[in-house]
Amino acid sequence: MRRFIGPLAIGIAGAAVLIALGIWQVERLAWKEALLADIEARIAADPVVLPADPDPEADRYLPVRAEGAVGDEELHVLVSTKAQGAGFRIVAPFETEAGRRLLLDRGFIPDEAKAADRRTGAVTVTGNLHWPEDRNSSTPENDPAGNYWYARDLGPMAEVLGTEPLLLVVRQENPPAPGITPLPVDTSGIPNDHLEYAVTWFGLAVVWVAMTGYLLWRTARRTA
Repeated sequence: MRRFIGPLAIGIAGAAVLIALGIWQVERLAWKEALLADIEARIAADPVVLPADPDPEADRYLPVRAEGAVGDEELHVLVSTKAQGAGFRIVAPFETEAGRRLLLDRGFIPDEAKAADRRTGAVTVTGNLHWPEDRNSSTPENDPAGNYWYARDLGPMAEVLGTEPLLLVVRQENPPAPGITPLPVDTSGIPNDHLEYAVTWFGLAVVWVAMTGYLLWRTARRTA
């Protein structure tokens, strides 16, 4: 009987740990879903006037409406969409009626339209403030001289275009800009892998219990 105590104790302890990790991920899933629902509601709320001093945390995703003019300069940020394939985000300077100059993410153009003319000038913009986190360890360095950008790095972009390091991502331009498809802020870029993690932990718990049962069975056969 003593031969069973060690494997049984290890089996119970291991299964308990794996199940606890699975339960923790289920709780994290509920938290993340509530967070995403809150963000989605914030994104879709009624737009307000552009704040005088926006805060990257308090005003993240804040919907705003502003009137002003889009400048002729633009930066090209390499991007790929499922619906349209590879192309560029167009980031241009936007001067409000109050005289502030912001970065305006106007949306997507296909690669072949990179050199095309685009409508600029007076416009009313509805969109969301955003402080994107596009860059990771594998993101190439931007090429400002060649106008190829691989991340929306607000500081360098603002320096090139002479604006505040503040980005307004377009949901709608009025009048519309032909050839540009807005890529509005949404929650698709926020990872939510907790369900997969929970399934993994619970699956490992099942395997652990099965392996423990097999070990006990082998032990029983040897002592029979």
